[in-house]
Formats: sequence, C-alpha cells, structure tokens
Amino acid sequence: MSRMIEMKGKQFGRLTVIRQNGQDPKNADLLWECRCSCGNIVTVDGARLRGGYVRSCGCLRRELAHERYSQNEGFTRNMGNPENLRNSDGIMVSSLKESPRNTSGVVGVSYDKTTNRWLARLMYGGRYVLLKSFDNKAEAIDARKEAEKMYWHKTKVDKQIVG
Repeated sequence: MSRMIEMKGKQFGRLTVIRQNGQDPKNADLLWECRCSCGNIVTVDGARLRGGYVRSCGCLRRELAHERYSQNEGFTRNMGNPENLRNSDGIMVSSLKESPRNTSGVVGVSYDKTTNRWLARLMYGGRYVLLKSFDNKAEAIDARKEAEKMYWHKTKVDKQIVG
C-alpha cells in the first residue's frame, strides 16, 4: 500500500496546493486542487506537479508566448496582415500566394531533399485533401492543379447554390 504524499499548502511555481481532489482514473495518481498566483483554481496530477511539468494554470505559458512573439520581428510584422485571412471562397490567402521560399514556382508544390521526390499539397476544410509525393515536378504540379479545380471549384458552386 502506497503512502500519500501530503501536499496541502506546498507551492509549485505559481501554484499553491489547496486540497486533494480525487484520483486520476488513467494512472491512479492523486489529483490536487491548486490556486494560481493569478487567482485561477486548477486541478493537477500530483506527479506532474512535483515533477515540475505544471507550474501555473496556463497563465505562465501565455505570458511566455506573448513575450516570445512580441520580440519576434517576423511575427509582429505580420500581425493584422489581411493576407493571413481567408478569401470569399474560404481559402487561406497564404495558400494562393507563392512564398519567397518557394523553389518550384508553384504554390503547394515543393521538393523533399530527404526522399528526393516532389510533394504536392492542398488543404481544404482544415484538412489535407492532397498530400502526395511524385517522381517528377510536372506530376506534382498536375496533381495540385487538379485538386485546386476539384475543391476550389466546388466551393464556388456550393456558394452559388446556397446564395
């Protein structure tokens, strides 16, 4: 029989343990209710708390992310950029425009040096509808163009029917 480690009142990062609050059904670890220094109450697995994996309610992660992206010139330069949005057909504007990094000359087509093959991709409705590799560039371009016709045309037809 294992002995319970008393944690009430202990502090772990920004979290102060208030009380034991059940047991995790997945791994049988005790769960602990904690108050974060920002005021939020969260329930945390004791092993994750003691191991230092959890140090706040999530506010620390948000603060660190804000700090990182506010110091990232590339990110801040693109904040509020309307090109990061979707067009009237619901297609990401960024997927319509060729990136300066693009070496194939076709959006959604790239060369994979690790496999020495050409890749064709197209995302539609939040998932890849085309994600395939080809022996040559022409095949990859053809696959991308066909997928664009099939899926992007479908969007326009659906809007005409609904509208």
